[in-house]
Amino acid sequence: MNWLIAAVAVLMVLGSLLAMAEAAMSRMSRVRALALIEDERRNAVLLERIEQDPARYLNSIYLAVMFSQNGSAILVAIIAERRFGSVGVTLASIGFTLLYFLFVEAMSKTLGIQRTDRVALALAPLVYWLSRVLSLPVRGLIGLANVLLPGKGLKEGPFVTEEEIRSMADVGHEEGVIEEGEKELIHSIFEFGDTLTRDVMVPRPDMVVVEANYTLQAAMDVAIKHGYSRIPVYENDPDNIVGVLYAKDLFRALRITAEAPKDLKSLMREAYFVPETMRVSDLLREMQKRKVHMAIVADEYGDVAGLATLEDIIEEIVGEIADEYDVEESRILPVGQDGWRVQGKMPIWEFNELVGGDLPEDQEWKTIGGLVASGLAKIPEAGDMLQYGGFEFRVERVARRRIGTVLVRRTRQEGQEKRPANGRS
Repeated sequence: MNWLIAAVAVLMVLGSLLAMAEAAMSRMSRVRALALIEDERRNAVLLERIEQDPARYLNSIYLAVMFSQNGSAILVAIIAERRFGSVGVTLASIGFTLLYFLFVEAMSKTLGIQRTDRVALALAPLVYWLSRVLSLPVRGLIGLANVLLPGKGLKEGPFVTEEEIRSMADVGHEEGVIEEGEKELIHSIFEFGDTLTRDVMVPRPDMVVVEANYTLQAAMDVAIKHGYSRIPVYENDPDNIVGVLYAKDLFRALRITAEAPKDLKSLMREAYFVPETMRVSDLLREMQKRKVHMAIVADEYGDVAGLATLEDIIEEIVGEIADEYDVEESRILPVGQDGWRVQGKMPIWEFNELVGGDLPEDQEWKTIGGLVASGLAKIPEAGDMLQYGGFEFRVERVARRRIGTVLVRRTRQEGQEKRPANGRS
C-alpha cells in the first residue's frame, strides 16, 4: 500500500513539472532563447534547440502528462477501493481530481508563466530527454491519428491555431504585456494572408498614366505634379498598358540632352501584370523575386483593373505610410449633427469604424460609392438618394459616372431601408 501512495506522489510531482514545462515552453521563443545564450545562462543552448522545433517537444510533454494524470488517478482509485470500498472510490476520485487541478494544473502552470525563463531553463533537460524517450510512441500515435482522420492530417501533430494566437494577443494586450500597436500588427499579419490584390490596388479611374507619344518633358511634368517615381505608359487606349516609366530614367535622359532618346518607349521598362484574385502575400514574394515595385492588375477579362505598389502591400501590415510629399486628404468630413461628407472611394470598414456604423463589409462592393450605386441600380446622378443600414445617402458629386462624394446622415427609420443589390463601384 505504501508503495502505491509513493507512486501517486511521484506521478503528481512529475505532472507538476510537466505542467510548468508546458506553460514555460509555450511562452518561450527562439529569439528569447538566443538572448539567454548571450547571457551565458545554464541550459540555454539546449533550450534554443528545443525552440527550433517546439511542436515535437510539446507533443512528448502532452503524452507524458496523460500518463501521469491517468496513472495517478488509477492508483488513487485502487488505494481507495482497498481501504474504503466502492463508495470510497467515487469520493476519492472527486477529491483527487480537485487536488490535481489545484496543485498540478493551476499552481504549476501559473508558476511556469510567472517565471518563464527560470522554469524553461531548469526543465529543458527533462523536456529534451523525455522527447527522445517518447519519440517513437508520439510519432506512431500521430501517424495513426492522421490515418483515422479524413484528409492528409498533420505530419508534425497539432499546432496552435490562428484564433488561439489572436486570442493570446488580445489577452496579452489586456494584461499590459503587449502594446496596442503590437496587437494590431499581429492581427494585420493574419489578415494579410487572406487579402486579395484587388483589395489593396489603386482602381483604374484613380491611376495616373502617360501616353507613349508624350515628350520627355511632358512625362516629367506629370511625374512632378503627382509626385510618383513610377508611372504606367499606355498606347492608344489607357487600358493598353505597354510599360512602366521610371522618373529616375527621365531625369537621367533629360540631363544628358545630347544623347537623350526622342520617345518614351525607349525609356520605359516592362510592366508586370498580375490577376486581381492573386493573394497579396504571393504578390509580395513575386515582387521581391522580380525586384519590381509596381504591378498592373488585370481583371478576369484581361482588362486593366488598377495597379498595386509595394507601398500599398506593406501598408496592409503596418498601416498608412505618409511622407513629406503626401497631401493629407480627408475621406470624411463632419456636416452638422450626425452627418458627414464622404468620398465615394472610402472603404466600408473605415466608415463603420469612424462613425460606429454596421454596414455589411462582405459584399462584392467594398466602398461607400459601390454601396450607393448598387442600391440605386442605375447610373448615379447628383441628388440621388438611398436609405440603408440606418443611414441616408445623398449623391453629391458624380465624375464620369463614378460617385465622387456622398452626403451621409444617420437616420432612425431602419425598418424602411432599401436593400442594395450586389454590385461594384
